[in-house]
Amino acid sequence: MAIKMSHGKFTALNACANERGVIAALAVDHRLNLLQAIADARGAEATAQDMQTFKATVTRVLSPYASALLLDPEYGMEAITNCAPTAAVMLAYEKSGYTGEAGDRLPDLLPTWSVRRLVEAGARAIKILLYYNPRDHADVNARKQAYIERVGAECAALDVPFFLEPLVYDHTVGDSQGLAFARQKPAYVTEVIAEFGRPRYSVNVLKVELPINPAFVAGTRAFTGDTAAYTRQQALAYLREAALAATLPLIYLSAGVSDAAFCEMLEMAAEAGASFAGVLCGRATWQGGIPIYARQGQEELADWLAEHGVRNIQTINRVVAASATGWWDVYGGRDAIEIV
Repeated sequence: MAIKMSHGKFTALNACANERGVIAALAVDHRLNLLQAIADARGAEATAQDMQTFKATVTRVLSPYASALLLDPEYGMEAITNCAPTAAVMLAYEKSGYTGEAGDRLPDLLPTWSVRRLVEAGARAIKILLYYNPRDHADVNARKQAYIERVGAECAALDVPFFLEPLVYDHTVGDSQGLAFARQKPAYVTEVIAEFGRPRYSVNVLKVELPINPAFVAGTRAFTGDTAAYTRQQALAYLREAALAATLPLIYLSAGVSDAAFCEMLEMAAEAGASFAGVLCGRATWQGGIPIYARQGQEELADWLAEHGVRNIQTINRVVAASATGWWDVYGGRDAIEIV
């Protein structure tokens, strides 16, 4: 049975993808963590102008190699003017960080923006980041679910695609980068994929974490410790199981891991038969340029990006080209979508 999709969403999703329907997107919507990283590398305060300059430079040098570019309206508006015409602009709608009691990680929207205003600013798609623990208290998750329902309805009203980035956590387990959480992560990511694929949220693409932490996969180049959370075969199974839970196109985020580790995990996803529609990758591509900019300035950053950043994004693009499938394949192919 054909699924129904609005003309606006269908057209914009294709604008965010290449001719095969694969999304090879670049993320530069980082805010508090990027501001702090520049300050740490400099040993002095980073400013709003630093953020604008960094994002504009990354956009100018790297957007020609991306099918889409994710920015934020707080520091990224100048960067939009530097974006290659072949890359569709996506804009973040959420505030950076979270609020609430310890462990709740409640989300909020940018107060002076709406989906309408983001579209008027040039957005072809809207992105929301949500911290989510699928096993949290019911009242906490009900608030987060209602929040996503509201954003989904707003995107539907403006006929613009909704990309949701759910990041899993559990403060009772510990550090999300630690061994204990690594063992829980496959189940959490799989549950989140199943939850937010439900039609009530009106999400179009899930930008998800790998269901495994590369640092704890035994028998891989990414393995960094003495204790593993999973064997290589277990990791393959977890990648496959998480993808099978999807009823929407999945794209993977790099979550700050190195370019090499991210590519290795994408290759494993393909080996596992985990269907995914591409990537929305940021720091794995350009994070090495942060100390260059902080200590030497914009021109040196541009030079670093032209050599190292371009190489990084091209490496990821090659793996994506060999491993990912069109965003429409989760529905049975492009011809299975009825445009309304």
